[in-house]
Amino acid sequence: MATLNVENVPDALYEALKARAESRHWSVAQEVMHILSEVLAPERLSILELEGLAAELWSGVDGDRHVEDERASWD
Repeated sequence: MATLNVENVPDALYEALKARAESRHWSVAQEVMHILSEVLAPERLSILELEGLAAELWSGVDGDRHVEDERASWD
């Protein structure tokens, strides 16, 4: 795993980061990793996990297979 060092962080930004980390009982490093993960690698949602968007219609449907079938029908 890589190591990341950040220099010249403005004091106000660092204090805000530190306060945010403390509010979650995390270290500053953990908070930075959380922020980077949220921005650069957001969690992907499954259509089966969506509420209020006819999720019940997708019950028992293999989403990957459905997409493959739809794409195949375009040819």
